[in-house]
Amino acid sequence: MLINRVLIIFQLSPINFQLVISIMKNYLYLTIGLLLMTLAPALSQSEGDATMIREIYDETLLRGEAYENLRSLCKDVGGRVSGSPEAAAAVEWGRQLMQQYGFDSVFLQPVMVPHWVRGKKEVGRIVDAKKLGSQELNITALGNAVGTGSDGVLANVVEVHTFKELADLGEERVKGKIVFFNRPMDQTQIQTGAAYGLAGNQRRGGPSEAAKYGAVGVIVRSLSTAFDDYPHTGSTVYSFNVPKIPAVAISTNDADLLSKTLKEEPDLSFYLETHCQMLDDVLSYNVVGEIKGSTFPDEYIVVGGHLDSWDLAEGAHDDGAGVVHSIEVLRTLKAMDYQPKRTIRAVLFMNEENGLAGAKKYAELAEENGENHLAAIESDAGGFAPRGFGLDVSDAAYEQIQQWKPLFETYDLHKFNKGGSGADISALKPQGVELIGLRPDSQRYFDMHHSALDVFEIVNRRELLLGASAMTSLVYLIDQHGLAEPSPASAGTGE
Repeated sequence: MLINRVLIIFQLSPINFQLVISIMKNYLYLTIGLLLMTLAPALSQSEGDATMIREIYDETLLRGEAYENLRSLCKDVGGRVSGSPEAAAAVEWGRQLMQQYGFDSVFLQPVMVPHWVRGKKEVGRIVDAKKLGSQELNITALGNAVGTGSDGVLANVVEVHTFKELADLGEERVKGKIVFFNRPMDQTQIQTGAAYGLAGNQRRGGPSEAAKYGAVGVIVRSLSTAFDDYPHTGSTVYSFNVPKIPAVAISTNDADLLSKTLKEEPDLSFYLETHCQMLDDVLSYNVVGEIKGSTFPDEYIVVGGHLDSWDLAEGAHDDGAGVVHSIEVLRTLKAMDYQPKRTIRAVLFMNEENGLAGAKKYAELAEENGENHLAAIESDAGGFAPRGFGLDVSDAAYEQIQQWKPLFETYDLHKFNKGGSGADISALKPQGVELIGLRPDSQRYFDMHHSALDVFEIVNRRELLLGASAMTSLVYLIDQHGLAEPSPASAGTGE
């Protein structure tokens, strides 16, 4: 169009160059003006979001209460195995705290949970070795495991690294023995969660696999990236129609010692004594607090962590951090007098560690009540410095969240990758909910995970508050802008 105008001008007045320049300038100014008018709303929106996120971080870092709340949960309540008196105390702790903050609604969701008890301290002993003699090793019973009772189990040990190695040995070489699963976490994995996943089946399914071949007990190398004397517990799952046999975890240092001794003395004997048992299921609760939305009150954005923990320590990183992160999201927004468009809900799930009963109950009730959950964000990877989010979301939502990345780069949040979210919110996936997991720095998490080291003192206050700030900021963005609807072909698939 501009060229045509210039040609016309030249035809009428070939020497009127000043007029040509003037028209070209006016046209350029008009084009730039129209472009700025088009971009202005988006630029203004982005600036408004950046300002709000800065205010969220300021409120949380200057006046956040997550750290003191974590101190209370760890020191006043302690370890919180599902079904225990401490788990019941934690439910009341969470309910009272959210009521004190004045959330619009705080309520309990009843759920039946397993009740496993450890009993008195376990005994693991190398017996009459030629070089070591009899030597106590650091072990702990696996969650859900059966005990040996006071008679204990005395048997030879056979070491394997994989289920295939176990199968290759067969019943002839396994029957009547204690199977020692000694596959370490892969130190070459940069993301330690990936290493945990690669090694985890020996703890979860190893006892039942060994029982198929007649084993009388199982020892599992602790799932830890550290080399120390602390055994790490965790849940095992017995298969149907397979005998339940005692199962323990052994510290990484003692796993190496046992392996070395076995190479020198293949007929080594080991004494194992545990007193754990599974009792009848008991009534417990999920704890839920929410701030009602003003525009779309029937659309829910959930933040959550699990209230239960193992009993060896205080469950500070796993998952006290996620519990106080989730409460802090609502506390921060309320302290800022922010009125959300959508209902924002904090859920403290019960029984993540050995059953996921609370997660299943929450999803069941959400479906029964016809609740429309837009997104769920879980914190269950510790209270370390946040690095980003794992996105188990549709392509449309993924692209939208990627557009928000520049808003987070100031706060050292760079990883917004497709991947896992969290065990408790995974039960919502069949309902088409977009699932997101907070991803803190992972390098130290499995050093203390499920062990006696997971206490309040190892949590850094600033890192904990940064995690809460990141979650609150993402909740704000989702609340303000919603999430793009997936295409019909990919709805509910995460693809």
